[in-house]
Amino acid sequence: MNSPPDTKHRDRLQAALWIAAGLAILVLLYVLSPILTPFVLAGIVAYICNPVVDRITRWGMPRMLAVTAVMLALALLGAGLILIILPLLYEETTALATRAPEALALANEKLAPWLREHFGIRVRFDSATLKKLATGNWDAIQPILERIYSSLKIGGMALVGLALNLLLAPVVAFYLLLDWNGLMARAGAIVPHPWQTRLVAMARDIDAMLSQYLRGQILVMALLAAYISIALWLADISSALSIGVITGLLIVIPYAGYAIGLVLALLVATLQFAGWEPVIAVLIIYAIGQVLESFVLTPYLVGERIGLHPLVVIFALMAFGEIFGFFGILLALPASAALLVGLRELRTLYLASRFYQGAPSE
Repeated sequence: MNSPPDTKHRDRLQAALWIAAGLAILVLLYVLSPILTPFVLAGIVAYICNPVVDRITRWGMPRMLAVTAVMLALALLGAGLILIILPLLYEETTALATRAPEALALANEKLAPWLREHFGIRVRFDSATLKKLATGNWDAIQPILERIYSSLKIGGMALVGLALNLLLAPVVAFYLLLDWNGLMARAGAIVPHPWQTRLVAMARDIDAMLSQYLRGQILVMALLAAYISIALWLADISSALSIGVITGLLIVIPYAGYAIGLVLALLVATLQFAGWEPVIAVLIIYAIGQVLESFVLTPYLVGERIGLHPLVVIFALMAFGEIFGFFGILLALPASAALLVGLRELRTLYLASRFYQGAPSE
């Protein structure tokens, strides 16, 4: 039985209003994006920790205590990582201060003759010469210092914002974990009834894929951290464990994180003042690690767990990075996993469609 024209018109009007409301919400999220960072970060933490909290509550512990225990465990984990990183910073700062005279002597022995031979520049690297050089070129140095100061002010504000986000995110995550199941139930309740069964099934598939992604990513981070630590230790690079752990943690930021670890390792190798051998060893170790991570570990341990072919993983990283920049690279694999679920649903609808089956139209 066909619906009356007035009913069809009313349904179309309601659909248009709801679409407009959805677009308005997206615009609002875009406008508020600068302040959403701690909430997004807290949501990710809550999503990861909620299965642990649920399991603890099934053992009979009240949810408030379970959430508190999980948040304390995260705090202890963060403190442990800081205790691994701080000795590295202290050792290298001390080495830099202690070996500064040795570095100047090495510059006088190696760099000064090279400058004199190739460019005709006669210079001696010592405190008096550097002070004289700076005094004689103050007009050229002053704009550079002003630019550096301005950059430091901007960077300082960014660091303050990062610190505030890091302080706010645990508080938001705590309250999200307390009412996570209720929030999910209320979100599911607003889905139109004809769509609920299908959308709930898709949400479960996406949840399963993201869980597999997280497990695979953690495994990649652990294996790469172990490889970097052992390889640097065998190459007699100081602070090998700290550098390996930092590099393993930072690979969650594709490319940029690994590059930061490489720069840190090169700095440590250079401050050993043992010639070119440590520097070359670091370059070889990180080159092998990059190949392993990009073409073996991530495609097979992450890509296969979420049902993505290794070539699709590499393409997703490049495509999302090209379209959305840095954050696109960061979210490429989990977003691809979610899109894969949607594409599977579209494929099912397409295979059942009259267009594909070639059924005659009525």
